[in-house]
Amino acid sequence: VWDEGWHFTGAAEPTGNELDRAWFTGRASMAVPADERHGIFAVSFKHTSRRFPLVWRPDADSVYAVDVTGRYVAGDLSWPEGTVRVRFCAGDPQLRLAGHLAVLDGDGVRVFEGQTRDESFDANDHLTAFLTPGRSYEACWTRAGTSLRVSFEVARDEQLVEFELPVPQAQEKGLTRKQAETLAAELWQAHAKRIRKERAAELEARVLELDGQRMPFWYKAFGKAPPAGHSLWISMHGGGGAPTKVNDQQWENQKRLYDLDEGIYLVPRAPTDTWNLWHQGHIDALFDRLIEDLIVLEGIDPSRVYLMGYSAGGDGVFQLAPRMADRWGAAAMMAGHPNETVPDGLRNLAFTLHMGGEDGSYGRNKMAGRWRDLLAGLHERDPGGYEHWVEIHAGKGHWMDREDGAALPWMATHSRNLRPEKIVWVQDDVTHKRFYWLAVDKATARSRLVVSRRGQKIEILEARGVDALLLRLDDSMLDLDQTVTVSHGGETLYEGRPLRRRDVLARTLAERGDPTGVFCAEVRVQLPAQDEGGDRP
Repeated sequence: VWDEGWHFTGAAEPTGNELDRAWFTGRASMAVPADERHGIFAVSFKHTSRRFPLVWRPDADSVYAVDVTGRYVAGDLSWPEGTVRVRFCAGDPQLRLAGHLAVLDGDGVRVFEGQTRDESFDANDHLTAFLTPGRSYEACWTRAGTSLRVSFEVARDEQLVEFELPVPQAQEKGLTRKQAETLAAELWQAHAKRIRKERAAELEARVLELDGQRMPFWYKAFGKAPPAGHSLWISMHGGGGAPTKVNDQQWENQKRLYDLDEGIYLVPRAPTDTWNLWHQGHIDALFDRLIEDLIVLEGIDPSRVYLMGYSAGGDGVFQLAPRMADRWGAAAMMAGHPNETVPDGLRNLAFTLHMGGEDGSYGRNKMAGRWRDLLAGLHERDPGGYEHWVEIHAGKGHWMDREDGAALPWMATHSRNLRPEKIVWVQDDVTHKRFYWLAVDKATARSRLVVSRRGQKIEILEARGVDALLLRLDDSMLDLDQTVTVSHGGETLYEGRPLRRRDVLARTLAERGDPTGVFCAEVRVQLPAQDEGGDRP
């Protein structure tokens, strides 16, 4: 029974409406927390870090459990008159630790002792003592040679006394794989709840407002959503460098340009009317927020988000596809111009380019041919990457009579791989701090990183314009319980066992709001100094 906390009752007890009294109270009061033979556990539909002990099948691990012994054991049941409950917790803000606790009164007399709970217990289950309000006490917590003392005065019922450890001490062993999986699920549930509360209005209004920019959008769903959710197709209109009325008409045209067999077809209206309307820096942040909203509010599959654009929208694809490659399942450029961008960052993104053979304005058709050769060369030198399809439609001008629509079924056969074994990260003039499973503290325009991963070994093959690098890892990529090695130019930069940490889980989720983009471990390496020419020794 829940009544400002969990309570229990028996099936037919002669105690009226009084809770926490039953025929089994005496026996239950002697239970041992965390002991599968002598503790008390509740079955949980939520995946926790503990399995429910099935006495008839001791080897079974398909049923999850929460240790609820603390609701029944002696000390939690008997509430001395004139006292209130004081709860104790030790660790850091991300991870609770078990340890021995002793509470002394003002005369130095020990009035209580017990074991603080770790992350294997219910999040609301804390070691509890019954103490006298208005009196001062001292609590001593010890664990593995670490000893902390806290003086406190009892002010209220359910008062929480915390022992805070520096993060390295509190996370000395890190999380287990199961604990990390459980925490990731809990963090996602909390995030989704917040998004539903805070963002539903902007999706209903079909307008995003961020950092002074306003981006209306329109969308329509096609077909039945697969089990993982609808795909999302972001389609950018043409125009640019024209009056608002012209760009509004281009937006309306884009809404009718393509149909899908399945997915959500979404057409945003560019926030500005400038020539570069789709590749200014605010577009990246607006698209990030849009995807984050739709993952929760429309249940889209974050691994099947596709980017496409026509004319000025195609200009945007040329720019956004490489610099945001880790957001897309595939990208299609129609009738645009690349300007100064390069295709190197497309290593893990399926990319298709469609151009009218007679589309000579700004040399678009010639640039399409040049990109065809560039992509072919990149793929030849790196056969594991740069999957592409370039189609120059003979006899067609800037308008390709919808022949470019062939791109959509080709794109639909691809999905995002967020954990590729090799990454080529080339920063644009609009920079990002994260790309696939790499991150930097400070993003530098035009910097270049090439990193590969094989088994437990990670090698930094190129690093220009980067001083320090963060490597985000999880158990799907390698074995975090074994040694991981990071090297550059034959020099070992890191060798050890990365810890699974809650703060990494929370931070990587907050960065994108993408449940598939959450990592549990992080390794930071300092790169050797560069010479003046930009090459490393």
